[in-house]
Amino acid sequence: MDMQLKDKIIIVTGGAKGIGEGIVRVLAAEGAIPVIVGRSEEDNNIIVNDLQAAGMKAYQVVAELSKPEECENAVKEIIEKCGRIEGLVNNAGVNDGIGLENGSYDGFIASLHKNVVHYYLMAHYCLPELKRSKGHIVNISSKTAETGQGNTSAYAAANGGRNALTREWAVELLKYGIRVNAVIVAESWTPLYEKWISSLPNPEEKLKAITATIPLENRMTTTEEIANMVVFLLSQKSSHTTGQLIHVDGGYVHLDRALANA
Repeated sequence: MDMQLKDKIIIVTGGAKGIGEGIVRVLAAEGAIPVIVGRSEEDNNIIVNDLQAAGMKAYQVVAELSKPEECENAVKEIIEKCGRIEGLVNNAGVNDGIGLENGSYDGFIASLHKNVVHYYLMAHYCLPELKRSKGHIVNISSKTAETGQGNTSAYAAANGGRNALTREWAVELLKYGIRVNAVIVAESWTPLYEKWISSLPNPEEKLKAITATIPLENRMTTTEEIANMVVFLLSQKSSHTTGQLIHVDGGYVHLDRALANA
């Protein structure tokens, strides 16, 4: 299916690894021009160079997104380099384990900056260009806002914020024809997920226990499956879809997990 994204400039925060990388690769394959915004120039360029070597287009901008001024500067740099912005994927973040019992004020606030404040800032600074292009926004969010996880208060709060901002922006931006949606992730295999599993006493056993509770096919969601939904939501193929929280999770959040073992 042609998503009609050829040469569209789409920002993907945290686009060098994991889910972000998956989104960047699918966008590039669709003929869009993804722009990775992330803190590591080396990591960013690994993906950009790989795509360019395959005849696809991609760019990168270095920014530490937890710093507001770097969000603003990144958007300015993209406008100077590309001349326009036609889509924004807010993706960067980390489940950093700032809990209630063992957390702190400073840790909580720092985690919000890592995980939700830059969603607002990137959208705010991109908005003039998105209004001009009638571009669209997709926010990547997590099951933790709905299911809880334990010992991750800040990350859960950030994802609750991502979901609420998705609905709020969808309302505020109706008059500009800008659609805003979120893709909710549950269990997806990424470098961060692999690092977490590897830190556990019995990682293989834990992974089997997790996948056994995923109703559809008892397997993790791939980053490409998440990316496919993101690209659809950025395209005109989803032209009457806005304000939606779409779960790409094999039924993990909403189906009875007893089904997985039926």
